[in-house]
Amino acid sequence: MGSFLEDFFWSLAAISNLLGIPITCLFVFAFLYNLSTAINKSDNSRTQLSLIMMVSYTLSLFIDMSTLLLFLKLFAFDVVTIAVIFIWRLCLGKVIPISFYYLIVGLCINASLFMAMHIDTIVNPTHEFWWLWMLYSFSAPIVDFIMALVLIANKDILGLVKLKSVVLNRKTPMAR
Repeated sequence: MGSFLEDFFWSLAAISNLLGIPITCLFVFAFLYNLSTAINKSDNSRTQLSLIMMVSYTLSLFIDMSTLLLFLKLFAFDVVTIAVIFIWRLCLGKVIPISFYYLIVGLCINASLFMAMHIDTIVNPTHEFWWLWMLYSFSAPIVDFIMALVLIANKDILGLVKLKSVVLNRKTPMAR
């Protein structure tokens, strides 16, 4: 018998596996929204990225949640989705939307969490609840929600693009 907080996080971890359908619905909504707003526009990059994310998350719903290698399969889905987004960027992405950066960062965070959970549950099994499980339970749905929100709103809500610009365009200060 654990503490109230531990029991709460155990139940949150169980619920986070069930959030796949509502998160997928968000990506379907993002695709349909971007499809309807890009009808007479020359730039369809957000629609194409929304389609990639919708297909990826829809296909991941067919993974059996009771399988032993669940987190490894989810990790593979995210890595393949990252590769498809980079291939899209090289072949079709004339304009890089704000959501491109959020999708890459979000999928990398999710992939890292899935690999950590795979290592923690299969490679080096841990049976007690600990902070990694709490981090996974909170972070994965929040990251997914932010990715879908940025696909819809096309706003730099966390300042990732601004941070990228600052980091990559840094000039060495001149001494006076």
